Amino acid sequence: MLFLKSTSVTKAPGIYEVDIAAKPPGKTFGVFIATDPDNPPNAILAGLAELGFQNTHSEAYTHKDRGKVLDLHFQKDGTDIFKGWKTEECEENLKAIDTLFGNVGISVTPRVMSLAEAYS
Repeated sequence: MLFLKSTSVTKAPGIYEVDIAAKPPGKTFGVFIATDPDNPPNAILAGLAELGFQNTHSEAYTHKDRGKVLDLHFQKDGTDIFKGWKTEECEENLKAIDTLFGNVGISVTPRVMSLAEAYS
């Protein structure tokens, strides 16, 4: 679940927060999005599907300010060991993610999770 200060402010229509993160060592990234379930970001969701990302987790909840939130997690298999991304795949996928979210005015900064965060 992404940390949201408020559901009254969105980064783009239907999107409260976006996190592009990888478990250590950090070559295979997932896309984590907190969305407005009443106004889903259909263009972004369709774009992720076109890029080969599959929804792996969906959780609805009510934020402390009473706004509805739908947390969505997306993963894309790679061709490396354990379906991870090879270096070239990582570069291509991160560029595609940056372009997809950049088209709606969201700047993304990929990060590597801490061990505690990744395996909790």
